[in-house]
Amino acid sequence: MDRDWIATARTLSEALPYLQRYSGAIVVVKFGGNAMGGVEEMADFARDIVLMRQVGLNPVVVHGGGPMINDLLKRLGIESRFVRGKRVTDQATVEVVEMVLTGLVNKRIVQAIMDEGGRAVGLSGKDDDLMVCEADDPELGFVGRPIEMNVQVLRDLFAAGIIPVIAPVATGMDPNETFNVNGDTAAGAIAGALKADRLLLLTDVQGVKDKDGNVVTQLSPEDVRAMIADGTIAGGMIPKVETALKALDEGVRGAVICDGRLPNATLLELFTEYGAGSIIRSTEPRVKPRGA
Repeated sequence: MDRDWIATARTLSEALPYLQRYSGAIVVVKFGGNAMGGVEEMADFARDIVLMRQVGLNPVVVHGGGPMINDLLKRLGIESRFVRGKRVTDQATVEVVEMVLTGLVNKRIVQAIMDEGGRAVGLSGKDDDLMVCEADDPELGFVGRPIEMNVQVLRDLFAAGIIPVIAPVATGMDPNETFNVNGDTAAGAIAGALKADRLLLLTDVQGVKDKDGNVVTQLSPEDVRAMIADGTIAGGMIPKVETALKALDEGVRGAVICDGRLPNATLLELFTEYGAGSIIRSTEPRVKPRGA
């Protein structure tokens, strides 16, 4: 018998405890614009999400789309400006953001999931008042911070066997307002409101690294705070780990930062012993499998 088939069968057998462990679990996956890649990479991601649903998980996809937004803004002659890693969003920019995220990017992901045999529905934070925001910082304009979450629509979709795909655009207390929400922030807020088992932040880095540049596979909140304090965690990684810590405070069991460009990253994280990135959780059984 071909050794590749034997290896495949062994892998499936070894995944069984993890499949059982996550049966019925809610997993929120933040799919960043930098991790999307081309048609083939999108199909691979969609196939993994469909498989998660087929084996009994309830996946939620929250996506970004920064590169696509930048491209359209450039073509329209609208300058992109960032403050502390967040896009300054005036009225013209928020209209472009909503157009790109809820239209182009959202429907591309929905279609990819359906092409792989799944059922998916595209939403934004505006739908059914899923995510209501207030202004995060006057300097940023229409950039929102979630203050109210209404996730019953997501639970209804789970019950119907449908995968929600969510664009991080939200309404304000004034229903005529539209806010651009950082994708990681939106994913963390949705995961917290759902008390998700896992929050997976897929990005273009391998995970949280120590002073020597090695990926740290398991961290506690105390580890993370210490690494921020001594400068080990810096730059764009800080908002990601802060999102993870807030999600844990709101009841998420574990948050993972991993490289979404890695083939089958979500499956490696959930269904193998060693995972695919850095997991942050309040209890840290260092000698037990990561699925514990």
